[in-house]
Order: sequence, then C-alpha cells, then structure tokens
Amino acid sequence: MQKVSKKTKIGIIGLGYVGLNLAIEFSKKFNVVGFEASKNRISELKNGVDKTKEVSKSSLLASKNLFLTNSSENLRICNVYIITVPTPINSNKKPDLKMLLTATKTIGGLLKKGNVVIYESTVYPGATEEECIPVLEKISNLKINKDFYCGYSPERINPGDKKHKLIDVVKLTSGSNKKTANFVDLLYSKIIRAGTYMTSSIRVAEAAKVIENTQRDLNIALVNEFSIIFNSLDLDTGEILNAAKTKWNFLNFYPGLVGGHCISVDPYYLTFKSQQVGYNPKVILSGRYVNDQMGVYVAKKLIKQMKKRKLLRNNNKILLMGIAFKENCPDIRNSRVFDIIKVLTKENLKIEVYDPVADTSSIKKKSYFQFIDSIKKNHYDSIIIAVAHDIFKKMGIRKIRSFGKKNSLIYDLKSIFNNNDVDFSL
Repeated sequence: MQKVSKKTKIGIIGLGYVGLNLAIEFSKKFNVVGFEASKNRISELKNGVDKTKEVSKSSLLASKNLFLTNSSENLRICNVYIITVPTPINSNKKPDLKMLLTATKTIGGLLKKGNVVIYESTVYPGATEEECIPVLEKISNLKINKDFYCGYSPERINPGDKKHKLIDVVKLTSGSNKKTANFVDLLYSKIIRAGTYMTSSIRVAEAAKVIENTQRDLNIALVNEFSIIFNSLDLDTGEILNAAKTKWNFLNFYPGLVGGHCISVDPYYLTFKSQQVGYNPKVILSGRYVNDQMGVYVAKKLIKQMKKRKLLRNNNKILLMGIAFKENCPDIRNSRVFDIIKVLTKENLKIEVYDPVADTSSIKKKSYFQFIDSIKKNHYDSIIIAVAHDIFKKMGIRKIRSFGKKNSLIYDLKSIFNNNDVDFSL
C-alpha cells in the first residue's frame, strides 16, 4: 500500500449526490476518475449539469483533475477505489445489495496489489467483510490485508442542505487493519475541514452510520404518534411541542412524512442483521410502522375534514404542493407523498402535483394524478402543503390561499405557516 501522496489516484464509483461531492473535493488534491454507468449522467455532468443540484455548474467545470467516464476501463489507472452506490431495500423491506455487489465485482476485475478499496454506502454491521471483501478476493485472486486493503467511511451527506456540506461534517473512518485505517483517515483528512474520527474497526463504523438515521427515524416516529394522539384530543401539536421545548433537554423534533433513501431505509438494514443473530427488534420496527403509515393517516384526515365540511364530492380537485422526499431537494425516491395520492384517488379525487424543485423525469405518466407547471387561482377544493420548499415559503399563505375555492381547506403538513392561517396541520 502506497502512502497518501501526489501519486494517489482515486476512482469513485457512483456519481450520485454522495460520489459527485467526493469527486469534486478530492479532485482539488488528487487526480480523480469519476465512474457512472449511465452515459446520460456523464454527458450531463461534462456539460456542468447536476440533476441532484448538489454541485454547481462552476464547480463541475472548474474540476481540472476530475475525469468523468462511463467506461470502467478508465479506472485501471487508480490505486484507491471509493464505492458510493445506493443501498436500497427490496419489496420485502430487506437489504438490496445488488448495486453494491455489482460495483464490487467491477473493482474486483481491476484490482492490483497494493490497492485500497473504500466503501461509503450504508450497510449493516459486517456487510463489508462478509459480503464485499470475499467478492473482491474471488474475482481478483488477491488476499485481503496481504495483497489489497479495505476501508469503510460512511457518507454523511444531507441532500438539499447547503450549510452542512461534505467538508463541514466530521468523517468516520476505518480500515481492514491498523495500517489501512491510518491510510483512510489521512486520505479523508486532506479534504474534510471538520476533521475525521477513526473507529477501531469497519464494523464499528458500519454500525455507527446505521444508527444515526435509525435514531432520527425513531424520534420522528415518536412525535408523529404524539400528533395522532393530540389530533384525536383536538389539541394543537405544534403549540404543545413549542411549550415542551422550553425545557433545555427536550429534543426538538417535528411530525412529518419520513421518506427518502436514508432515514426510511437504514433502520431495515439494522433490523435485518439483528434478526439474523436471533433478536427481533421491537422499538425500531414499531417506529418504522408509524412512519410508514403517516401518508395514509394524512390522506384520511383530509377526507374526514372534507366530509365534515360537506366538501367531498366526486372529481374534487386537490392541489399537492411538493412531491420530493424532503425540502429543497429534487430527489423523489421513497417519497411518502405517493401514499397520500394513492388514498385520495380511491375517493375519486383529482390530484394535481406542483413541485418545481423535484426531478420528475423518472416518473411515467400516471392516469390518477398529473404534474402541473403552474397553479390556477380559485381552482382547488383542498390544498396540501406536503414539502417545505423555500419556494413555497416565499409564496406566502395569501398567495397559496388564492389557489383554492372560497371554502377550500389548507392542510400544512410541515407547519410552514402560522396555525391561524391554515385549516389544520400535523
């Protein structure tokens, strides 16, 4: 294994919001080859277009030490490989490692003596050593810690967050042995302004990553359950939370939809591994159940209120503001807004979705709802503000109210506006 130096050539596999950020930052210090299988993605990036909106055109075009490619052969010059592909769950809510293992096989075919392979994808404790390293060894005919080395440094990117950028968040590092751990830690220290934290093993780093989002998932599930209870008691959840947080140690979480490819996915990686070793998690899975049901709860609550006010009729028009999984982010993967749409359409309600931030190019045209590019005034029977995009906040409640008919309802899921200005919130 070489030392971290100007001779270090880094290959980054997967140029999504994680890999692309890494490629940009590492290219300021080293020669970097960024690999993505999608020819269209590479073409867009070469033209300065990042659909994730995480990296600016100027940053892309200014990266002179970054070579972008959709041919894995161009990775052969590298001596460090960093794998940043997605790790989703399947329809049974079990870990889906297909993309991770495909990337691993690709690198296994390129691996040379002395190379280092670093994984950033979120996995369960043990996945790197139990699933990935054996594949690398088999395909390369090389041995771990003798011929090549492995590290794990989990991604901590927060999509849409312009404050907590890659270089401003402490980076966990680890290695397959002490020497590798030091190498990985030093490598990342070259770009991470906030510093690094070296763990004692790959498994510790994997576990630390997977509990970060599991903890957040559970905290949101708790306040979601609070919201359901308080709504049943005709109490204002927001007002209660504001009162409670006046105590210094009250955790400041808010109810809402929990989607995306991290918080709504990572807990299932931990529970899968837990069940493998004989323990069936109760608290984690209960929290997941609560959060998975919130879209249905929201839709049913709206229907109930429309019936109560005698507004529910066939072909009622509903405006959904936002379909991305979170604010100021184009990503729609695992967005729970789709759960709302499915329930409402069963009531023969016509759904129009307005989201100028979301990347909807991957969604096939649906017969039961439609995307709109502009919003009509005095047109909707109910309006659901589903995502807290800044653009919606800037609109203001008066403008949003003008989209609805005279007696229309506004359901503010994200508590963007004052409770007195909307009809109800979570």
